[in-house]
Amino acid sequence: MSAVQNFSYSAIQVVHNFGAVATVGGSIIATQFRDEVTRRRLAHLVLFGWVTQAASGASFGIVTYYFYQHLPDISGIAIEALGIKMFCATLGILLLSTYLWQSEHWTIKVKDRAWVSSSLLAVVAISAAAFLRWFS
Repeated sequence: MSAVQNFSYSAIQVVHNFGAVATVGGSIIATQFRDEVTRRRLAHLVLFGWVTQAASGASFGIVTYYFYQHLPDISGIAIEALGIKMFCATLGILLLSTYLWQSEHWTIKVKDRAWVSSSLLAVVAISAAAFLRWFS
């Protein structure tokens, strides 16, 4: 593997890790607040984290394709873990987008459930990442 390829993967991993921190940390912290201004700020952070996760995840495949002219060779548990991560990211983006768009009309109970859901999605996604990494 070339130095450029290693650097590319490393840079993407750094961005991917910060996206993971934003989704997990931001969501869990938001469950502890009731202040809507703080929660909306956290919603922007978490949404950015989910988008970052999706974009940087796709970037891993793009770099592999660039250097090897095919997508990463994964199978079995790694494929399932990737599917879980993609599903969580999609739901996270939809949930946080909807939160920012509609939450002013929601009850506090619905808002609390949204943050618990975002936290669960983030924890499942980061857990699936370990299986993707070690089974690929």
